[in-house]
Formats: sequence, structure tokens, C-alpha cells
Amino acid sequence: MGSRLALDDGVYLRNSVQIAAKILVVGHFAVGKTTFIGTMSEIPPLRTEEVMTQAGAGIDDPKGAPNKTTTTVAMDFGRLTLSEKLVLYLFGTPGQQRFVQVWEDMTRGALGALVLVDPERLDESFPVMDLVEHYGIPYAIAVNRFDGTPAHSLDEIREALDLLPETPVVSCDARDQRSSADSLIALVRYLQSRLN
Repeated sequence: MGSRLALDDGVYLRNSVQIAAKILVVGHFAVGKTTFIGTMSEIPPLRTEEVMTQAGAGIDDPKGAPNKTTTTVAMDFGRLTLSEKLVLYLFGTPGQQRFVQVWEDMTRGALGALVLVDPERLDESFPVMDLVEHYGIPYAIAVNRFDGTPAHSLDEIREALDLLPETPVVSCDARDQRSSADSLIALVRYLQSRLN
């Protein structure tokens, strides 16, 4: 029996696309990855959200998002067409350490990663950045500005994260399409610059 997409194939597949780029959207637990992909995807995003249970108490620390009730357990997926020739496939990874094994599979074929960081929990970003660097994936940093988050300058964040001068650092709000798009544009431009 043949397999078919649940929705019209045209929603997910485009015949005119010449380049499909796999981009990872990564970050620590509760930083806004699922929200970011939902904001940017032109198709209904695939989400593997599950309700957080007592079993995760003491393991998943929702201090940055105290009202969080669900968590990604496998991945998020979305698509964004940038032009007739270029489509970005966005893969969101789970943020908890116990899902690190998922990363190995998801990094295969990835051209780059957008690392979302919470400026109030920068220390939680280091293990994520270590993984991205371990797999040799070029990345940009998107500082997800939550409501009421004190404004640290991008230079202060660059210094706190000990980034190379060429690593892009931009502000975004994962709920806002324009600023989220700007962060993806910064990553794509950085990836293009590495080809020259």
C-alpha cells in the first residue's frame, strides 16, 4: 500500500524548488523554539508536544517559562519559502539534555543552526552551543526577548557567550514574524558569506 501525505501534496512539495536547505532551530528548554517555528512556517507545523508530567519534575526546570505545560519530545518541523529557488526546512530540537541523541540524526544534512537564547538564562545556552560546534554546524544567535526581559546589548551578550566576531547575534521575539524572519535572514547571509 502506498503512502500519501495527509494534506494535498502541493502544500508540502514544490516542483520548482532548486535548493532545499535544512536549518536547525535549537536552544535550551523553554526558550521558544516551538513558538519560533510556528511563527515562521508557511505550512501547519509538525509538533511533537506532550503534556509535562510529574516524572519531569526536578529534571525540566521551567523557571524561564513558569506557565509552560507542554514540551517537545521529538522535534518540530516547518517550511519557509524564501524564493522560487530556495526553501528552508526548519527542524526544532528538544531542549532537554536527555534528548541529545535526537541531535545526531537531526544534524545530518543541516546547513546551519539558529540558536535561540534567553538573555536571563545565558548559562543554559552553553551546552547547546557545544553540541552545535561538536557537529560542526555554523550558527547564528537569536536573542529571544521575552516580555519584561531586561535589555542587554547584543555586544554584552556576544561577550557573555564568548562568540567569534563573525558569529551573527540578533534580537528577535519568537512570536513576531518580522523579527523572527530577520534572524533567519541573518543566518542565511552568514551561511552564504562562508561560501565565498
